[in-house]
Amino acid sequence: MGELLKAAGLMCGTSMDAVDVAVIETDGEAVVRRMPELAASIPLDEPARALIRRAMAEVAGAEGPQVRTLTVVEEAARAVTRAHWVAESALLAASATPPQSHECGLARLGIEVVGFHGQTILHRPDRGFTLQIGDGAMLADLIGVPVIDDFRSNDMANGGQGAPLVPVYHRALTASAGLEAPVAILNIGGVANVTWIGPGDELIAFDTGPGNALIDDHMRRVAGEPCDRDGQAAARGQLARGQLAALMSHPYFASPAPKSLDRQAFHGWVEQVLETRGRAGGADRAHALEDDAALLTAFTVEAVAAARDHFPTAPARWLVCGGGASNPTLMRWLADRLAVPVEPVERLGWSGEHMEAEAFAYLAVRSLRGLPLSFPGTTGVAAPTSGGRLSRPRRRP
Repeated sequence: MGELLKAAGLMCGTSMDAVDVAVIETDGEAVVRRMPELAASIPLDEPARALIRRAMAEVAGAEGPQVRTLTVVEEAARAVTRAHWVAESALLAASATPPQSHECGLARLGIEVVGFHGQTILHRPDRGFTLQIGDGAMLADLIGVPVIDDFRSNDMANGGQGAPLVPVYHRALTASAGLEAPVAILNIGGVANVTWIGPGDELIAFDTGPGNALIDDHMRRVAGEPCDRDGQAAARGQLARGQLAALMSHPYFASPAPKSLDRQAFHGWVEQVLETRGRAGGADRAHALEDDAALLTAFTVEAVAAARDHFPTAPARWLVCGGGASNPTLMRWLADRLAVPVEPVERLGWSGEHMEAEAFAYLAVRSLRGLPLSFPGTTGVAAPTSGGRLSRPRRRP
């Protein structure tokens, strides 16, 4: 066992609902000591969300890293950094832990490094390019602790997809829990991704397809709601199985793993399929909304079911984290479709809400120690590859 470091992780997923912050102690390998008393989720305010959406729209279809210098992208990056600083400040203010030093900022809690994922606004693995906005150096100055960001670039420079990166943390958690392989950990954020952990700690991971993004965006556009709360609209809808089959004919599902997606990857595809419904101009709006919610929820479920074709053996158990785990309709349909136990990770005492924030704390420690973050079976990189960029505070916070 190596030296344990106390690390904080920061994550705002593609659903853009909140900044999650969590703290763990770890050696970056097998030892993980979760600290649930040092975790928080701070809602992302609407002006910041609107700015991020503008940046996403501006860079959609971009071909390379020159988009980083667009004014709206730079503004969004500063807003993202400030939002993460607010989350860290809220954690510090709410902490009941006695200060471990006379330092300022997070150093008072004994935190030695922060993993800062940033906000993904574009992911184009087909072009070897991904863009997570946020200023690690600025954040290090604000919080007074070394920050590691830019976790994905080195993987892509070495032939990987740049995602997903959390599987190595999933493996550490399952090992510490003594779970019997094979097991699958499914994260349903804006995009859904799965980690298959087999005998001998073999890792296979990839994005399964849509998660919550299609559902959320449709509810926002049609009903002015941020999401389908508790899956109520989907539960009332009538599923058009022909349209579901049309959605599942997308070539992504037949392509080999590892593979990854941009948040917007299926939006145009879904619009084409929904147009085939051929509703009359006077069609009942509420009924159409519910049917569409049912279709989009079933699309997420069917994409997860299709992921099983990429595993050497089917998992006997699926553990679910991310925002989708709080959607009872989605969870019920998953259990029916997969026909094996489908459980929220809280059944094991883990935090589905803060899983990814914990993971980036873990990855920050691995980065400091030069340990690999990605593997051939998780991102398609040629060999196990480390990554991350270290920024040390240039002034006291």
